[in-house]
Formats: sequence, structure tokens, C-alpha cells
Amino acid sequence: MDASEARERAGDLPREPGVYQFLERGDDNDTVLYVGKAVDIRDRVRSYADPRSDRIRKMVQRADAIDTAVTDTETQALLLEANLIKRHQPRYNVRLKDDKSYPLVQLTDHEYPRIEITRDPDDAATVFGPYTRKGEVETVVKAIREMYGLRGCSDHKFRNRDRPCIDHEMGICSAPCVDAIDAERYAEDVSSAIRFFEGETGILADPLRREMEQAAQNEAFERAANARDRLEAVEAFHGEGGEAVSSPGSRREVDVLAAVVEGGDATVARLHADSGQLVDRSRHRLDAPDGEDRVASLLSAFLTQYYAERELPDAILLSERPDDEDVLDWLESAGVDVSVPGAGREGKLVELALKNARSGVGGADDPVGALGQALDIPRPERIEGFDVSHAQGKAVVGSDVCFVAGSAEKSDYRRKKLPDRNDDYANMRELVRWRAERAVDGTDDRPDPDLLLIDGGEGQLGAAMDALDEVGWDVPCIALAKSEELVVTPDGVERFDDDAPHLHLLQRVRDEAHRFAVQYHQSVRDEVATALDEVEGVGPETRKRLLRRFGSIDAIREAGESALLDVEGVGPTTAERIDRRL
Repeated sequence: MDASEARERAGDLPREPGVYQFLERGDDNDTVLYVGKAVDIRDRVRSYADPRSDRIRKMVQRADAIDTAVTDTETQALLLEANLIKRHQPRYNVRLKDDKSYPLVQLTDHEYPRIEITRDPDDAATVFGPYTRKGEVETVVKAIREMYGLRGCSDHKFRNRDRPCIDHEMGICSAPCVDAIDAERYAEDVSSAIRFFEGETGILADPLRREMEQAAQNEAFERAANARDRLEAVEAFHGEGGEAVSSPGSRREVDVLAAVVEGGDATVARLHADSGQLVDRSRHRLDAPDGEDRVASLLSAFLTQYYAERELPDAILLSERPDDEDVLDWLESAGVDVSVPGAGREGKLVELALKNARSGVGGADDPVGALGQALDIPRPERIEGFDVSHAQGKAVVGSDVCFVAGSAEKSDYRRKKLPDRNDDYANMRELVRWRAERAVDGTDDRPDPDLLLIDGGEGQLGAAMDALDEVGWDVPCIALAKSEELVVTPDGVERFDDDAPHLHLLQRVRDEAHRFAVQYHQSVRDEVATALDEVEGVGPETRKRLLRRFGSIDAIREAGESALLDVEGVGPTTAERIDRRL
């Protein structure tokens, strides 16, 4: 729409607080280009007849319609705007792209709890963290398992074992799965691990120190060195929280926020303190449209979108005052003490947050940004990886894994059973078409990715591109071939440097998609074996023949008794039992 049309449409809008959306009409659905809030919707939208920047001028020209939602208060409008921006991810708004949180350690809520490192803890689990250095967390968890024998296996593996696994042979699991330890003794070991994570370092450090000294006396120097390294990690573990935040007055929880814009990339660093102790650090990407490079505006956008779905702290320290007075009024009405400290202890914390923010923008430690530059596409903050796994056309499955800001987003992993056929190209085409159709019709609850990565070469990429074209889903798509690690794009084949961080990122996504697909394929095959084990008359050899012939439980179920009779060793009675069991 042009300026006169924008002015004309504004005349029909309400003069009340609320939210407005500029829309681009499509054949099937509308695209939200921009979301804004206003005390007076009509006056605010009328101002778009004379856009204040090239970015806004382009947005108005693309827009075909304006939609509004009236609210009772300005605060309601503020929060509704934040929720709509997070839901629709409008191109012309500043948009928060969540960085992954730091790792946690959880002990699951089982009779024999499992210890594991996670970024998405179970609701009922006992959770410790977050921690800033995953490598040290892994060392500590391994030391705990070696000392106390806590299990790390999945529930599926735990339930179906009839003998101890390799972890028991390596001395890092006491094998509760086969009753090698009773529940009471295992609970004592779990209690010891909890005491360590609650701050009792000596419960793990003292035995490690004795192990190191004994190994040195026995001249087992390699074992002594390993114990020394684990001891150092254990002793440093509870000291990594960093500088504490002084909390004057009634402050209990404090967030420190600093924003940095460099070369078109924007990052907000957040430090979080609870009861005077710094307990969390995170970085968050902001997708800032062209021309929006003011830190004050970025902080305004971040504050509403980030805290719309989270508890507000008692105080927020900022590197710069936000330019939206409505945001400051909202925080004040919620009882949050907002300040921009210039000196003293709080000023140093803001400087620390700024340092964290700068370390996350551009440079060699930014493989996501480097990948976007190498492929000449916008920053691929969200990457989805696809792979297919089967056994000669049987038990065919596909994986769809997700990485955000370079880290696995396991809650957004998906998997799908595919028709049995020994055709990798057709299987990949069907898998990508399934994802694309769900995205286009709105049945997939995940945001659209910035990049699709296919495990394979030119053939697999061609199949994926065919699926995208058929559905009409416009997302950049590339492939990574295993043999020579060549990056295959629609425009040709590229070879990244072997030590390039952005190549390593692609390899992590590709390898995770492969792992997830193989794992699912094996579980599908295991379903067949597990179910058939319970059928009288089906022995190991018959089970193998059925597995080779049909590949999956669904295929056997659909085949029916007559098809089962074609398998050697399966007579009418056994076929009837199999059909009845499944």
C-alpha cells in the first residue's frame, strides 16, 4: 500500500490502546510483516503514511492489509505485542532468537535414578546447575559414576537387560538393571552424588585424592595423572560461578543485561544472580531488521519478548536505558527496580555483561555467522538436519533434528516411519515433503528453520529440492556428503577448509541426524523382535526370517495370515498366533 492508502485505512481504526499488524495477503494464508503496539492505534498507524526509515517504508509498500486487537491497558498491549512477535517472527520487527541455555545435571525420578547432562530437564527430576563449561561437567559426572556406579542408560535399555552392559564392565555402573545392587544401597549412592552437587566437594575429592596418591606410590603414573585431572575438575567445580552480585536492600534476584551490535549482528548477554550469587549466564541473538541498530531499541524489544514468558527478577541492571517508556512503566508497575549503573560493583557487572555480549557477535567463535556468509544467506540460527535409515528397504525411517545457535535443540527433534522401499532418493523426498507440508499447513508447532541440511550428495539434495518445490516451501537447502565432506548447494559443490568452524557445525548437525535415524531404525527392528519373542512357536530363526521379510511390526500386522504363511517355518497355527498377538 502507498502512503495515501495507509492514511485512509488508519481512519477506520479504533482510538484505543492495542496492537496492530501489517499483513501481506497470500493465496492460502497471510504473512505478518510487522507488529506494533500503541496507546492510540489510529494515530500510530496514521504515522506510517510518512515512514520514519527505509525499512518501514519497504514494509508499508509490501503490506496489503492492517489487522488490530484492542486491549484494556497499555501493559496488555505491550505483552500482546511481545507474544505476537514471538509467534509470527515478523520480518520487519526486532526478533529474539533464543540461545541455548547452559547444561544442567539431572537425577531422574526413578526407583534407580539415572544421572545425565541435559539442557531440557524432566519436570520431576532433581536438577543442578546451570554450569558454564560442559567439558568440566562431563568430567565430574564421569567421576561420580566411577565412584558411585550410577546408571546413565535410557529407560528402554534399563528395562530390557538380562545381563550387565559394558558400563558395568568399565566400572562406571553398579548394574541395578540386573539386581547387582539393591535399591537401598543404590539410594545411598544417589544421596552421596546429591551431597556433592549441593556443595560437599570432599565427598568426591577425598576418594580421588587417595586414588591419585595410591597410584603414584604404585608407580602407576598414567592412572595417577587421570585421577589428578579429575580431582582438579572436581575441586574447581563449585568455584566456577564467578563474581557474586551484591544485593542491597530487598533485592533477591537480579538480571544484568547488555546489548551489542556489530556488523549487522545483535546480541544481548544476560547475567542472573540469586541471593547475591551469580548463578546463570546466557547469550541471546536478536534478529534486527536493516536499519535497526540502536541498542536502546534492541533492549526494549528484548525486555518484553524475553520476560513475557518468564518470571521477572527483583531488579534489572542495563547497559543503556531502553527507548520505550511503556516498557519502563510496565517494569515499574511490576515492582522491578530498573537502573543503568555507571560505576561501582554494579557498573562492573554491566561491563562483564558487555564483554559476554561482544564475545558472541561475529568472529572466529561464531560458526553460525560464518556459515551464513559462506553460503550467502541470512544468518542460519535455526538449522534442521535430515537423514534416512533402513535395512535393504525394510524398517525405513527418517530423522529431523534441530540445532539452534549451534547447539542441539532436542525438544524439537522429530522422526517418521516411511514406506518400506530400497530407494534413498524417494525416501528423502518423502521425508522432506512431510516436513514441508506440516510447515505450510501450520500443523508443525516449531518455527521455520533458516536452513535445511540433507545427509547425502547431489541425488539426495535433488530429491529434497523436488519436495520443497512441490509443496512451495521456500527454505534454503544444502547437503553434506560424507565421503569427502563436500558441501552440495543448488548452485554447485563447495569445499570448506577442514578446520573451518562452520564446516564442523554442519558435520555436527549431519552426524546427529544420522545417529537419530539409526537409533530409530534399530528401535523399529527391536519392536519386531520384542513382540515376536512373546509368540509361542516363533523361535530365533523364524523371527529372523520374519524380520528380513517384513522389516517392521506395522508391516507384519498389515500383511495378514496369508502372507505370513509364505515365510519358512510359519504354519497356520503360528500365523494365527502372530496375527492375534499383533
